[in-house]
Amino acid sequence: MKDQQPYEIVPLLLAYADNALILGHRNSEWTGHGPVLEQDIAITNIALDLIGQARLLYQYAAEQMNGSHGTDQAMPVTEDSLAYLRDAWDFKNCLLVEQDNGDWAKTILRQFFFSCFQGLLYEKLIQSKDSRLAAIAEKSLKECKYHIRWSSEWVIRLGCGTEESLRRMKNALDALWKFTGELFVPTDYERSAALAGIAPDPASLYDSWMIRTKHVLDEAMLIMPDKNAHTLTGGKKGVHTEHLGFILTEMQFLQRAYPGCEW
Repeated sequence: MKDQQPYEIVPLLLAYADNALILGHRNSEWTGHGPVLEQDIAITNIALDLIGQARLLYQYAAEQMNGSHGTDQAMPVTEDSLAYLRDAWDFKNCLLVEQDNGDWAKTILRQFFFSCFQGLLYEKLIQSKDSRLAAIAEKSLKECKYHIRWSSEWVIRLGCGTEESLRRMKNALDALWKFTGELFVPTDYERSAALAGIAPDPASLYDSWMIRTKHVLDEAMLIMPDKNAHTLTGGKKGVHTEHLGFILTEMQFLQRAYPGCEW
């Protein structure tokens, strides 16, 4: 694929892949612990969808990175090395996806916020000048539409449920809202990709995300916080909360303990 030079597209691919991998890992922590069997299976399948998206993006990034260094590398980059052998400061995922699961309400709202953003992103990426990225987006959008529908239904169900479920949703909103703004703050590599027609400027997705999100929050009897509320950023540039270090310690243990192991 020659639509874009590796040094320009790799950071973007890693950012998209890291978001999917880390949220997929977070959701996988619910496996066997869901509130009911059906929803346990549902969130596990969403985790698998996200990890599958991450694989496609990491594979593309690895090909670009290997190509930029020639074919004589002693240890070529692979999807596994990108997932398991990078340190926390090398990850470009947004802060939202690395936040702890908390209770079911917090997990649901985190998924809803991110899926609404990811859905808008994939809708634009289908039109990317990079045909490989457009194809990944087209496949992933089908999965994302289910993630949006599933999480939004749960947001409404909990918000309109009991006093206890509404209280938990309000607590989740208070805990997570400050991390949503980062989704729309463009980095240098995102601006570069937008100028090249490879990906949208995330800031251009903000108004649509606010409209879609507000519609569901209103139906769930939740008051959307001030859009100008304090926003925490840094994840997309490698500055993370303490949560990511614990995620990577668990996720990367086997590969780091037994380098190069194969099943």
